[in-house]
This record gives sequence, structure tokens and C-alpha cells, in this order.
Amino acid sequence: MHDLADLWVASQEFLDMGGTVLLVILAVTFLMWSLIVERYRYLRVLFPIEAEAVVTEWRARTDRTSWYAHQIRREMISRATAALRGPLGLIQAFVAVCPLLGLLGTVTGIVEVFDVVAFAGSGNPRALASGVSRATIPTMAGMVAALSGFVVTSQLARRIELEAGRMADRLSPES
Repeated sequence: MHDLADLWVASQEFLDMGGTVLLVILAVTFLMWSLIVERYRYLRVLFPIEAEAVVTEWRARTDRTSWYAHQIRREMISRATAALRGPLGLIQAFVAVCPLLGLLGTVTGIVEVFDVVAFAGSGNPRALASGVSRATIPTMAGMVAALSGFVVTSQLARRIELEAGRMADRLSPES
């Protein structure tokens, strides 16, 4: 229990060193990873059920070769692909925003350093260190969040395109 309290205090100190921008980065990262986990859950659990329903609906059709049937097939594939992608664009936006928020933290930290220098002069290294940490910690946090999100999101996008292609193949006119 004592270790948990120490971890909590260390986390609070880290967040205080990074400033308000670090809290925003933390919130954006939490939202981004929540959506990533939701998409992977959708791919593993819900999409196979929905894809099977679409394939069953397609195979129940008697006409699969006419122009109308091809248009219906395209609509079915399009609907399923849109459901697969879901919030992928929002996840990618969060990935893009994380480094920008880190940059915002850098700017606000540098402004704090300039305020300290203007008020206390450049002879107070402790006061300068606080501003420097507020400048570097959000940058690091924003880059770590963006890189981790980028790697996973690119894998997720590839998997989504693969699943969409597989479903399109299962809806061939001959099946």
C-alpha cells in the first residue's frame, strides 16, 4: 500500500512539473487509446458477426449478376467498410494533435523561463529549472503519445483494409 502512495505522489509531482498542458496531453492520449482499444475489440468481436450477416444477406439474393446486384454489393461493402473504419479518422487526428500539444507545452514553459528571468534575473538556477522542465516534459509526453499512437494506428488501418478486402472477396457474384 505504501508503494501505491509513493507512485501517486510521484505521478502528481510529474504532472506538476509538466504544467497544465501535460494534463491536456494525458486526456487526449487517454481518449486516443480508448478509441484504439474499442476498434480492436470491434475487429475481434463484433465485425465477424456483422460480416457474416452481410455475407448471408448477399448469398440469400437470387440475382447476383445484374447491374443492380453489383450496385447493392458495392453498397454493402461500403457500409461495412465505413463501420470498420469508424473513429479511425478521429484516432489519427489525436495522433497528429499530440506533438502540437507538446509544442504548446514547450512554448508555455519557455514563457515561464522568460518571466522568471525578467523577475528574478538569470542568477536563480532553481527558478529557471522549473520553467525548463515545463518546456521539455510536455514535448516528450506529446512525442511519446504520438509515436505510440502512430505505430498502432498504422497497424490498425492495415488490418481494417485487409478485413474490408476479405469481406469484398466473400461477396463475389459467384459465391
